[in-house]
Amino acid sequence: MKVVAFNGSARKDGNTAVMIRRVLEVLEEEGIETELIQLAGERIFGCRACGTCVKNKNKQCINEDDKINAYIRKVIDADGLILGSPVYFSMVTPELKALIDRVGYVSRANGDLLKGKVGAAVVAVRRAGAMTTFDAINHSF
Repeated sequence: MKVVAFNGSARKDGNTAVMIRRVLEVLEEEGIETELIQLAGERIFGCRACGTCVKNKNKQCINEDDKINAYIRKVIDADGLILGSPVYFSMVTPELKALIDRVGYVSRANGDLLKGKVGAAVVAVRRAGAMTTFDAINHSF
């Protein structure tokens, strides 16, 4: 069994990575193979909704300007997925959102590649002293 984890944080070895690694340690103690992919510093683009993956059905995204196709192959080969992200204004990071959208679109276009896979989320939330979304909206800039 193999689990692949994606750290969507802009900080490669920040709080989100620490939490994901802790989850991976527990899985490894159970004999499960794990891999951590850090999206920090990667340029990952959103889905263009071109529909080419639906037409081609080749388990790939037509956009080859980033590493998404390599990540799609890792997801296909894995039995389980972990997605980790800090919360930025009530949402995951843009890189992780792009990964979710494009992997999901390619998955659906190719007979639901994610079907039967186990998934989990790791979320790093507000730190002391940081603004919440509510604070940011109501803050005088």
